[in-house]
Amino acid sequence: MLPPALVSLLDPFKFMGLALSYLPGTILALVLALDTQTLFSWPRLRAAWFGRFWARVGPEVRTAGEKNVIPLVQGRVSHGHILPPPSSPSSSLSSTTCPPPVSGTVLEIGPGSGMWTSLFTPTNLPAVTKVYGVEPNPSVHPLLRQQIAAANLDGTYEIVPLGIEDLAASGKVPLASVDCVVTVMCLCSIPEPRHNMAQLYGYLKPGGRWYVYEHVRCFRSQGWGMGLYQAFLNLFWPHIIGGCEMGRDTAKWLREAGPWSEVDLCQLEGEPWYYTMPHIIGVLTK
Repeated sequence: MLPPALVSLLDPFKFMGLALSYLPGTILALVLALDTQTLFSWPRLRAAWFGRFWARVGPEVRTAGEKNVIPLVQGRVSHGHILPPPSSPSSSLSSTTCPPPVSGTVLEIGPGSGMWTSLFTPTNLPAVTKVYGVEPNPSVHPLLRQQIAAANLDGTYEIVPLGIEDLAASGKVPLASVDCVVTVMCLCSIPEPRHNMAQLYGYLKPGGRWYVYEHVRCFRSQGWGMGLYQAFLNLFWPHIIGGCEMGRDTAKWLREAGPWSEVDLCQLEGEPWYYTMPHIIGVLTK
């Protein structure tokens, strides 16, 4: 059995190999559908390819991440630590300051095929009244609609078929009208990240909250060697994994997105030094 550190270091190559295995099938499906517009447009082909691939791996990614994402949206994360539910005997929520759960009007960025749609059900988040899912990839909309229906969120969850960069011009979501922004492993692939994070800040009401769970560039504590290895992987990763960038300094850019009244955004507790995609988690309050 390989040591955990070596497995983690090799995992990105395994993941890229799996993604590449979906490219021939995507091309064949487009040929059979006579969809030449997608076939001969790299951005559209990459979106279709990534959509097919993510439909396969998305559920596995959710399973791995939900132990962190569910507590985040429920208001059980403090300074990178995941806290137990209030009903747990070991709960320390009473002595720890945490943001409230996601509520009101929500802007979910990059819902994809609906991996996290079920988070917004009344069972999980009873105070959510409206969700706008900003998803520019049309190839995943059918799966996203299925997840919305399965979660009984018809009428509550609305797909906005645009990228962040087109949201303001559309007028679909008024500025300063959103109670919460939720970004889960999506800021790695948005275009012009610094500019668009600042744009998203503008949609929050005063006192609105931005809930974040994202993979980011390696931390200094991981050593310079991990930083170099991540930079090497990133030569190939974005081209194969739908434009995802490994080494974005997302925490810094979020802090610079606008004046915050409170920032609780830290490295996720317990991640080892050899993670090629370490995470930040937390909430920023306008």
